[in-house]
Amino acid sequence: MSGIYARRIAVVAASAALAATTGLLTAPTAQAAMPTPVSASTARTYLGQLTVSTEGSSSGYSRDKFPHWITQSGACNTREVVLKRDGTGVVQDSSCAATSGSWYSEYDGATWTAASDLDIDHMVPLAEAWRSGASGWTTAQRQSFANDLTRPQLIAVTDNVNQSKSDQDPGEWLPSRAAYRCTYARAWVHVKHYYGLSVDSTEKSALQSVLNGC
Repeated sequence: MSGIYARRIAVVAASAALAATTGLLTAPTAQAAMPTPVSASTARTYLGQLTVSTEGSSSGYSRDKFPHWITQSGACNTREVVLKRDGTGVVQDSSCAATSGSWYSEYDGATWTAASDLDIDHMVPLAEAWRSGASGWTTAQRQSFANDLTRPQLIAVTDNVNQSKSDQDPGEWLPSRAAYRCTYARAWVHVKHYYGLSVDSTEKSALQSVLNGC
């Protein structure tokens, strides 16, 4: 990863200027428009309602069992919808691919101007979901989970950061940008509660610690 990082220079976009030219009222830095998760107090309540159990096995898991980046409308798949949603001044071609724009990665505070530098993170990773209950779902249910634009489950972030997160839960990984950890924990619990997924004890403790500081 270090080589990739070394070759890159994070561009601090003039988001205010972009906002002025597009008629948008935004903060100085583009903010991802992921659906707002439940409040910290509600998240604490939800966390207390989640089943606590030892994490299940990854046996049988495959990303193919969670069909993702499905067509949402026209030529636009889930990835392109999230890139448009989470960016500022995003321009798409006739195939719905983002050709320009600015994206602020909430996890690490980096700003990017090339869509290729962004991954769409599953807040609750697919493999983590599999180990905490999704192994018993139908393929249709897993597809809905992997493409959920209604819950705070999908967000555009720096690709290397998403790859470093991999399939780890909050007991193992949290965003390096501490200012976002509260939102991250709220979103994680929101998604797990909605889908009836379990948490392991270390994961729950980590979430409690973050939420208690919100």
